Amino acid sequence: MTFHSPAYLFLLLLLIPVIGWYVWRLRKSHSTLLISDSTMWARHPKTLRLWLIHVPFLLRVAAITLLSIALSRPQLNNRWSSESTEGIDIMMALDVSGTMLAEDLKPNRLEAAKTVASDFVIARPNDNIGLVVFAGESFTQCPLTTDHAALVNLFRAVEFGMIDDGTAIGLGLANAVNRMKDSPTKSKVIILLTDGSNNRGDIDPQTAAEIAKTFGIRVYAIGVGSHGKARVPVQTPYGTQYMMMDSEFDEQTLRNIASTTDGAYFRATDNNSLKKIYEQIDQLEKTKIRVREYSKRIEHFMPFLLAALLCLGLDILIKCFVLRSITE
Repeated sequence: MTFHSPAYLFLLLLLIPVIGWYVWRLRKSHSTLLISDSTMWARHPKTLRLWLIHVPFLLRVAAITLLSIALSRPQLNNRWSSESTEGIDIMMALDVSGTMLAEDLKPNRLEAAKTVASDFVIARPNDNIGLVVFAGESFTQCPLTTDHAALVNLFRAVEFGMIDDGTAIGLGLANAVNRMKDSPTKSKVIILLTDGSNNRGDIDPQTAAEIAKTFGIRVYAIGVGSHGKARVPVQTPYGTQYMMMDSEFDEQTLRNIASTTDGAYFRATDNNSLKKIYEQIDQLEKTKIRVREYSKRIEHFMPFLLAALLCLGLDILIKCFVLRSITE
């Protein structure tokens, strides 16, 4: 319930001085009578008129309260709304090659990419999202789904060594395109994340980009790696050893992929910049929502007005017929 003119509710403040005046008058109006014995009065019960002596005042207070509410015009909302949501298809192509273990992002590039991507998935409940992983080869870790809890669990299961090492960017991109090319959804997006240069696979990255363009799929390419050198763990017969490697990669290829598909290229040099990149993509690919809303307000002051008039009527009847001999 809402009020069209809530200012009238301030009239209720008038009750404070009215009640105060009534209590003050009662205290001043008491008379005293000295008698030697009150036993004879104790045998007589209180009459109905004595019980009703304060009722007229209470009825007037109730009438003022109800009238104030009626003047403020309480209204009931009869609201109906419908919402239709059109989700977006998003396929995430994630590089899981050995260089993704470089520790310029914390704890390493792969774990940082998994964490930020999982947060991105959770923040988009209306979209179909899937996951393709690639290194020397590529396979689908999760097809397009709205079961984002299952997808996040599959993200956690991604690790280095699940595929032969290498960097088949074109194959990973083509696999992602294949997973969404037949989808009827109008908006289709691939988020391609890698830190290397294409050195494996039978499909050239530019060819894969042309295929994506044919199916109306935009590609947001993210290159991961700080400028300079990064520490990378390497497995040797003597255990895990660390070596310093250049973190440069084939940025031009990623730029060409993004340009061909009307997407965008980003470079993430640390955890914070990677998170901001996903935030930018989130803003660029907002889910389309169409909302229709209908609202009708129903006046509800009449019951309060009728109740106020009833209180005033009872006040008059009680004073004129029940308490007449007392008030005169």
